[in-house]
Amino acid sequence: MTQAVDTSPAESVEHFAKRFEQIREQVSRYIVGQRQTIDHVLIAIICGGHVLLEGVPGLGKTALVHAIAHALDLRFRRVQFTPDLLPADIVGSNIITERDGAKSFAFQPGPVFCNILLADEINRATPKTQSALLETMQEKAVTVAGQTHRLDEPFFVLATQNPIEQDGTYRLPEAQLDRFFFKLHLELPDHDELALILERTGGLDLPRVEQAATGQDILAMGRTLRQVAIEQRVQDHLIHLVRRTHPTSGQAPEVVRKYVRHGASPRAAQTLLAAARARALLEGRFHVARADIDALALPALRHRLIFSFEGEAEGITAERIVSQVIETLA
Repeated sequence: MTQAVDTSPAESVEHFAKRFEQIREQVSRYIVGQRQTIDHVLIAIICGGHVLLEGVPGLGKTALVHAIAHALDLRFRRVQFTPDLLPADIVGSNIITERDGAKSFAFQPGPVFCNILLADEINRATPKTQSALLETMQEKAVTVAGQTHRLDEPFFVLATQNPIEQDGTYRLPEAQLDRFFFKLHLELPDHDELALILERTGGLDLPRVEQAATGQDILAMGRTLRQVAIEQRVQDHLIHLVRRTHPTSGQAPEVVRKYVRHGASPRAAQTLLAAARARALLEGRFHVARADIDALALPALRHRLIFSFEGEAEGITAERIVSQVIETLA
């Protein structure tokens, strides 16, 4: 029986950063630009979280998910969400089978039984179908006819939605939004990036993504980041940041009291801690700094803020709220 060899914090930081860079490099072979988005998606995956990608059509949301699945050599499934999609179309259902003249029910797994599920245009499905993902996202399991079926780990939901079209869409319920680790916005590529996209995709040889890690590597990286230390004063900064997004907090800035109806949940604080630990490792540290928390506050909080009527009417953005909350803590 072999005995596990303990690694030093410096070795853990170096190994984590090296593996992360290998994955990023492979994904970047196919995805031009979007460096921050790629990093944030990978951080969420390593932390065991799900991601909501928002952007107009054609920015590469689906291509990004494909590239990550190839780089991690994970089983990938895609579901195109439509208004007529049923919960059973996602999680699976019991079907009648016949063997030796006897009929019985057997569970037919749905596409959710994979490692990476791409929920394309998730806001086009009805709330009933959207809710079918809640158990899988939280419990990593599916319950059909009173029987629970566990999903293989790692398991991630990477969902996309179009922020422009509102006809034929259903707003995601707050309970489901809160279960997304990050909500990320994809931006239009600049001139040079668009030229590189045309160069890579307009020729005979398309870029190929090679495997850079496995699912077990991702799980191991997740265990490493949970060992990253956080000082009490830094943790207090994180807590103050989350609490000041609530209008009922005595220290909430005026913009929060005026335009926010409900602030971020405790799950947001858990998200920020895990993400900040990952960023600390990428920065070569084995401890969390305030800069790690501030840098990841927006993707962790933007979908967890519920605006008041005044906030909706005046077009207040999560970016403004989060930036002013951070300013009050400077």
